[in-house]
Amino acid sequence: MEVSSTTSEFTSSAVKASDKAQRSVNTDYETFLKMMTTQLKNQDPLNPINSADYAVQLATFSSVEQQTRTNQLLEGLTSQFSMQGLGQMASWVGNQVRAVMPVYVDGGPVSLSPAPSADSDRAVVVVKDATGSVVNRFDIARTTTAMDWIPVDISGVALAPGQYSFSLESYKDETLLNTSDVEVYASIAEVRNGASGVTLIMAGGIEIPASGVTALRQ
Repeated sequence: MEVSSTTSEFTSSAVKASDKAQRSVNTDYETFLKMMTTQLKNQDPLNPINSADYAVQLATFSSVEQQTRTNQLLEGLTSQFSMQGLGQMASWVGNQVRAVMPVYVDGGPVSLSPAPSADSDRAVVVVKDATGSVVNRFDIARTTTAMDWIPVDISGVALAPGQYSFSLESYKDETLLNTSDVEVYASIAEVRNGASGVTLIMAGGIEIPASGVTALRQ
């Protein structure tokens, strides 16, 4: 089971950002005190600044400082929640997930989950290679929702190892109704965390967002 070192880098970045924000608050506070002291020293004795004005300034700065500290707290909580999500998903490594994604073919069967249109009378799975070229087309029963497909081209020759993607064409009376993506199952090799969320690294180096997963199995 492997969890990427990106996790530690993400945490380190969050800590550094928090430290930087804290130093900024301290610097701003010191600057504010210097400015207020200068005001006191240089005010006109015959027309001194109203003490209420100082109270307003202090209250304003205090509000800004409090908001900054609140933002720091929220950033820390977000980082913790993200880490918890990664820890939970680490147990997924080695299992299979179902999602719309290309899959790495190496000779073994590929589990497909097509979803033909309910009003169609014919369904055709289209297989494309990494360049987008169609390498196979085959009919399936309109009621098919799960199947294992042996990776061969349209002439029945085994496909070379590589990435392949799948789509489904639904027809009625020989008229194309629509084309939809086909979900496939693939094994998880690694779980990564980053600024955009949790990413799953599948066999063959294929990357998908964890949010795109619709099923999980051993």
